[in-house]
Amino acid sequence: MNNPYQNYFANQVQTASPEQVLIMLYDGAIRFLREARASIEAGDRVGMLQKKSRVVAILTELSNTLDFEKGGEIAENLDGLYWYMIRELTKSNTDDGSEAINVSENILLELRDGWAQAIDKNRPETEAQTSAEAETPELPKNRLNAAI
Repeated sequence: MNNPYQNYFANQVQTASPEQVLIMLYDGAIRFLREARASIEAGDRVGMLQKKSRVVAILTELSNTLDFEKGGEIAENLDGLYWYMIRELTKSNTDDGSEAINVSENILLELRDGWAQAIDKNRPETEAQTSAEAETPELPKNRLNAAI
């Protein structure tokens, strides 16, 4: 039986822009870190490990989708941060991992805010470009060929 929440979430991801998916990934990682912290406080070691595992999966996906050719030094720095958090979160599986969770959450909050600001700043340019493209009618092929 399908869970309506899962169906709704899957639909949101499939219809989201790449920028929206990026923010969703950051939001998910932050949420799972907070849930891991709550699991620690509740004495639920298994829950803590499961939530941290989800964060590691998100961080791995973020790292795997970096474009080093276009991103250059920024992509390299992001990759370093993602792998730093992955190492700290997995290394801390032997203790409660509170420090690694706190540090990772702070890093992710900063990155998320930075991306959200960059997306908002560039949105008017993107929307203007999209509307300009929409206003330029495309000639049918037979008319285009006749014009050439």
